[in-house]
Amino acid sequence: MLSKETLHRLNISEGEMLYLTESADNSYRVTPYNENFSHQMAVAEEIMREDRDLLKELAQR
Repeated sequence: MLSKETLHRLNISEGEMLYLTESADNSYRVTPYNENFSHQMAVAEEIMREDRDLLKELAQR
């Protein structure tokens, strides 16, 4: 459960969904749930899964 101050700083109400993302430095970022962002992340994850070998090869260059 988040404190009232945290809910206020995130501009969300109790019961609203949140989105948790992990950064490259292993820290986390908590943001209000954004349906559009969630859809974009799902598409990106699908592309990364489908093109895993190609992306791995590009990363080695």
